[in-house]
Amino acid sequence: KLYALRDVTGTVQSIPLIASSIMCKKLAAGAQAILLDVKTGLGAFMETLEEARQLANLMVDIGQLAGREVVALLSDMNQPLGNAVGNSLEVVEAIETLQDQGPEDFLEHCLHVSAHMLVLGKRSSDVAQGRAMAEKSIANGSAFEKFRVLVEAQGGDVSYVDDTSKFPRAEYVEVVESPRNGYLAQIQARSVGEAAVVLGAGRARKSDPIDHAVGFLIHHKVGDQVANGEPLFTIHANDQERLEEARVAVLSAHIFSEHPVEHLPLFYE
Repeated sequence: KLYALRDVTGTVQSIPLIASSIMCKKLAAGAQAILLDVKTGLGAFMETLEEARQLANLMVDIGQLAGREVVALLSDMNQPLGNAVGNSLEVVEAIETLQDQGPEDFLEHCLHVSAHMLVLGKRSSDVAQGRAMAEKSIANGSAFEKFRVLVEAQGGDVSYVDDTSKFPRAEYVEVVESPRNGYLAQIQARSVGEAAVVLGAGRARKSDPIDHAVGFLIHHKVGDQVANGEPLFTIHANDQERLEEARVAVLSAHIFSEHPVEHLPLFYE
C-alpha cells in the first residue's frame, strides 16, 4: 500500500524515501557494518552519477547517525554486469565465478566489493589485503565451499550447486549474430532487463509467474569490436513468440559505432 501511495503521488523516485526505505531494512536486520553498492546508469534507478552520489551520501549519513559503519560504492549499470540475465542463468554464472570460471567483469566486481566488506568486518587492515584474501578464497576453493554451507544452512538442495545441469533449461536456445561490423557504443541495461520480463524472467504484474529457465547471455561489452556474423547474444526462451519479441528488443539495445569506444568503468567511486 505504501508503494501504491508513492506511485500515485509521484514520489517513487524521491531520494529521501528511497534512502529511508533501504536503510530501515538494513538497520532492522541488525547489521553493525553495511556496504552499499549503489548502481548508476541506464539500467539503474539513479541514472546519473550525481543522483547516485546524493543517494549514497544520504544512506551513509543515516547509517552513521544510527551508530553503524557504512561504506557506499558507486558502480556502473549502463550495461549488464557479467553475461547472464535471468534467474537460473545468473545463479549458474555466480557458481561458475566462485569456481574462478565466471566472466572477468563480474569476478572483478565481486573481488572489489569483497575487499571492502573484509575491511568493514575487521578481517583485513586495508582494501589491498582484503582483495588478496578474496582472491585466495576463490583460488583455494574456500569461497565455493562456504557458498555450499550457506545453501545447506537455509534448506537448499546442494546437489544443484554441485551439478548446475540440474537447473531448469529453456526449450528454445537461439544465438543471435551481429548484423554489422563495428564497436559497441551501448548495451542498454534497462532494455535488456525489460526484454527478460517479456520472456518471463520477471513480473510485469504482481500475479505473473516467474520462469526460472529463461533469459539471455550477453557476449560482449561496451567498447568491444564486433564482426558481422559474430555471436552477439543468446536467448533462452520457452515461448517462440516471446523469443521473437525479445530478440528485436535486445538487438536494438546494442548500439554500434564506426569508431573505437572506451570501455565503461566498473566503479566510479
